Amino acid sequence: MGATRETGSDAPGEARFLARLALLAVLGSLLVLVLALGEGGLMVLGAGLLGVVLCAAGVWWFVAHRGLLRVIGALLVFLAPTGVVVLFAYQGLWLTALILVLCWGVALTCARAALRRSRPERPQVATAAARPARPVLIMNPKSGGGKVGRFGLVERAEELGARVILLDPGAPADVAELARRAVADGADLLGVAGGDGTQALVAAVAADHDLPFLVISAGTRNHLAMDLGLDRDDPSRCLDALTDGEELRIDLGDVSGRAFVNTVSFGVYADVVQRPEYRDDKAGTALSLMPDLLVGEGVRRLDSLVDGAPLADQQALLVSNNPYFSPDEISGTGRRPRLDDGELGVLGIRVEDAAQAADLAVRGSQSTGLTVLSAHRVEVTVSGPAEADGPPEAAEDAGTDGPPEAAEDAGTDGPPEVAENAGADPSAEEPGTSGAVEIPVAVDGEALRMPIPVVCTLRPGALRVLVPRDRPGVVAPPPAIDWRRILDLAFGRTVRTAPR
Repeated sequence: MGATRETGSDAPGEARFLARLALLAVLGSLLVLVLALGEGGLMVLGAGLLGVVLCAAGVWWFVAHRGLLRVIGALLVFLAPTGVVVLFAYQGLWLTALILVLCWGVALTCARAALRRSRPERPQVATAAARPARPVLIMNPKSGGGKVGRFGLVERAEELGARVILLDPGAPADVAELARRAVADGADLLGVAGGDGTQALVAAVAADHDLPFLVISAGTRNHLAMDLGLDRDDPSRCLDALTDGEELRIDLGDVSGRAFVNTVSFGVYADVVQRPEYRDDKAGTALSLMPDLLVGEGVRRLDSLVDGAPLADQQALLVSNNPYFSPDEISGTGRRPRLDDGELGVLGIRVEDAAQAADLAVRGSQSTGLTVLSAHRVEVTVSGPAEADGPPEAAEDAGTDGPPEAAEDAGTDGPPEVAENAGADPSAEEPGTSGAVEIPVAVDGEALRMPIPVVCTLRPGALRVLVPRDRPGVVAPPPAIDWRRILDLAFGRTVRTAPR
C-alpha cells in the first residue's frame, strides 16, 4: 500500500463546484420523475431498465446458444430498444425521457470532471536521452496492412542513421535471435516496426541488456504505442526519437518466461484464437465456438491464485501489464493510464446464464460476474478438462486482431507459418515440457499453448523506452464514477485515498 494523502476540504474549489453541479443534476432527474409520476415517470424508468435487461439477455442467448434460442436472442437485441422507443413515443413520454437523459448526462459529465480535478494524474517522468549511435530496427513489411512501405519507414530510418532488418514474410525468422545478434554486433538501441507480439519479443532482449527500446506504431492497433502517447496515425513520427528523444522507464510483463507488453488472455478468447479459421472469419468462428466454450458439456473453467488469494471457476481471465483504467474500457480503445505502477491488472469473467448477463449489463463493474483486481503474481490452472500436450492444428496460427490483447501484426503478417511474430520460431520462445498438460494462452494476441500452472509476473521498470519529445501524449481516460467521493467533495468532507 502506498502512502495516503488528504483530499476533500483541500480539494480545489473548481472540483467542489463541479461535484455540487453533479448532485444538483441528479436531484433534478429525481424531481422530473416525481413531477411526472402522473404522466408515466416511473414507466420511463421501468421501461428503460427492462429494455437493457432484455437486450443483455438477447446478447447472451445469441452468443451462448444455437438454433431457435440464437434467433430469439437476435430478435430481442433488435426489438427491446426499438420497443422502448416506440412505447415512449406512443405514450407521449419522449420529452420526460429526454429530460432524464440530459440530467444524467450533465451529472456524469460534472462528476467525472470533479474527480479528475480533485485528483490530478501523476505524470510519468521522462529523462533526457542521448542520441543513439548504432540503432537497429526490425521491421515487418506486412504489419498493419503494409505501413512500413506506405510510410517509407525503411528509408526514413536509414536517413537517420539506423540499420534496418527487414523481415521476409516468406522466410520465418526468430526475431528475438535477430535482436540478440544485433546487440552482439554493437547495437545501442533496438526498435520494432510491427505489432505488439513482435514488440514484446524484442523488448525482452532490450531489457535483458539494459538498452533503450523504440516502439514504431506500424501494427494494426498499436496498443502499446497508444499507452505511450505515440502517434498511431503516422508511424514515421516515432522515428523522431532517434534525433530528439527522451526516455521512459516502464514495466515489462512475464508469463512463464515469455515477455508481454499488453495482456495475457486465458479461457474463451484464448480458445477461439487457436482455431485456424479464426484468422479469415473472426466473427463467424467466435459465434460457432461460443456455445461449446460457454455452456457446453465438460467446458473448461479457470482457477487462479491472485497474490495467493483464490479466484475460481472463471470462464475468461485477462492479465494485463498494469491495470486498465476501467473494466468497461477493455476493448479496442481501452487504455492503461500508467505503465510504471509495478502491478498486474486482473479481470475475471463468469457469466453462466441470461440473468447474469443482464446483471453485468446493468451493474457493470459491480456485477458478481466480473472480478477486477490488481496483483504482483497470478498463477493460472484449470478446473475442467485440460487437453494433453501437443498443439492443435491452430497452435501456429496467431491470426488475431481485436481486443487490446490482440496482436497487432498477427492478423496481417502473411501466411500462418509467420504468424508467430512475423516468422519467429515458436520453439525458440514458447516454453513447454513434453508430456505436460497445456492450456491455450493468448500472449499479446499470439495463440500459444503453455504448461500449467501458467505464472504471470511483472518486471518493474525493466524496459527503457525511447519516445519522441514531441508526441501526441496519452489521453487521460474518464475516471470511474464514485458517488461517495462526489458527496465528500461537494460537502468538503475529508477523505483519504491512495495515490495514483
